[in-house]
Amino acid sequence: MRRFSQRNALVTLSDINITPLLDLAFVLLIIFVITTPLLEHSIDMRLPPGGKAVQRVDRDNILNVEVDKQGHYLIDKTGYTIDQLEQRLVSAYKANPELVIRVRADQDSLARQFYPVIDRLVKNGITRISLATEPSNRR
Repeated sequence: MRRFSQRNALVTLSDINITPLLDLAFVLLIIFVITTPLLEHSIDMRLPPGGKAVQRVDRDNILNVEVDKQGHYLIDKTGYTIDQLEQRLVSAYKANPELVIRVRADQDSLARQFYPVIDRLVKNGITRISLATEPSNRR
């Protein structure tokens, strides 16, 4: 004696199970939250102490230039000489006049490695410059 009818076996499921899709979405979200800060700061450096930004700038309008202790110039983990860096920054500025150049220099780097970047920027009319520092602990 069978208690269930054959009619129940013929019914198709019309609902979609979204639990695996949500699991995948949450895993991807966690991966992006963890890796995004790592992509912005490509080399390990200690920034000098400083203050807080006065004005907020759109992330798409920021180009990070990094100067490490040894005097290497990097943009997006790519090394440049000072002349190549100047050409790259001028072409980026011509493509986006709202561009802000954020210079991240290690606090132990020498002035002779850092000042040429600022000098080349000003010489080419790029005056929207931000110097990256560690936020101060003042309230």
